[in-house]
Amino acid sequence: MEAVSSRSSGLISVFLPNERWKVIVMQMPIIDLVSRIKRAQSEMKTFGFQGLCLSPGPDLRYFVDYDAKNLERITCLVLGAEIDPVLLVPRLEKLPAESSGAGRLGLEVRTYGEFDNPYQIIYEILGDVAEIGVDDRMWAVKAKGIENAFPNSRVSPAGKFTGYLRSVKSDYEIEALARVSASIDKVHMQVPNLLKIGRTELEIARDIGNLILEHDHARVDFIIVASGPNSASPHHEPTNRVLNAGEVVVVDIGGTSHEGYCSDCTRMYAMQGVPDEFIDNYEILKKAQNLAVESIKPGVLPSAIDAACRDYLTENNLGEFFIHRTGHGIGVETHEDPYIGSALHEPVITNHVFSVEPGFYIEGLYGGRIEDIIAVTADSRISLNHTSRELIII
Repeated sequence: MEAVSSRSSGLISVFLPNERWKVIVMQMPIIDLVSRIKRAQSEMKTFGFQGLCLSPGPDLRYFVDYDAKNLERITCLVLGAEIDPVLLVPRLEKLPAESSGAGRLGLEVRTYGEFDNPYQIIYEILGDVAEIGVDDRMWAVKAKGIENAFPNSRVSPAGKFTGYLRSVKSDYEIEALARVSASIDKVHMQVPNLLKIGRTELEIARDIGNLILEHDHARVDFIIVASGPNSASPHHEPTNRVLNAGEVVVVDIGGTSHEGYCSDCTRMYAMQGVPDEFIDNYEILKKAQNLAVESIKPGVLPSAIDAACRDYLTENNLGEFFIHRTGHGIGVETHEDPYIGSALHEPVITNHVFSVEPGFYIEGLYGGRIEDIIAVTADSRISLNHTSRELIII
């Protein structure tokens, strides 16, 4: 089955002629969902919130395992520090809401009719609180509706709070991330078979999209196939450019598993005849990435992890070409807390999971990047990706 690659809102999606692309989230353990809600309720006041309103998106999936449709009618998980959570949904969404984690948790699923005012219902649930946090993905019109319903309250983005909660993974989450990372490893193992002189980046991306779906992913989130000078563009979109002899190819791919967790891994390939200069630079990059990974343990600063690879690249005249941060957290989203960069100084802690992906990008010539997902353990770290980081020359 052929998948067609395109980019929307900064991510490459794969659209298929049937519905295999949809995320089918398996049931997250009840114990995890209970723990997440209790932690949010116990810690929201430290962030200044007396209430939280979470609409369809990653936060709603994280807290109640509900992959809800984002409609013009608001769906909202209403959390308060001292009240029982309520999932408010349009009446026509009652059955899927009750079938979600909210139903399994025994949360109240409250519905409203076509011409009811859902924002007034949210006010009735929370009461006259000082500050309400709304998820960062909430539509502006819905956030404004909440604000209008709470004239004596301040409505603020809650992303820093939910990001903080989501950044510390449970054992189940780390296992789910390990499984989806193993799946994307299997895709990378087959990529060399797709790289042939004369094939286009887009043709290769289509084949990779199908492989991602075949290897235990419910959805393809992005596919970067960047050949020759295109490899110097970190977020290059596949085009009809053909592969030529002596060129490098960056392949950065990821998707969402049926459990709702994301993969992300970058490996480097090259066609026969690649310049020795690139091979030398790639070995420097590989060493830089290894230094960053080896620096990871509980308590280390993200800036120190970043420096471990950036300083080595700088010593070898590649530092000016490393133009992005070293990594990002991963979980129910491809990019989430914690982020790893030179200006970030909150220590990483046990059960943080994030990418380590230094790179160099020399415009007009070539670029390179190596990326692995790393989980912080009680005293060290483990890599969730296990394919070779060697440059594969075809």
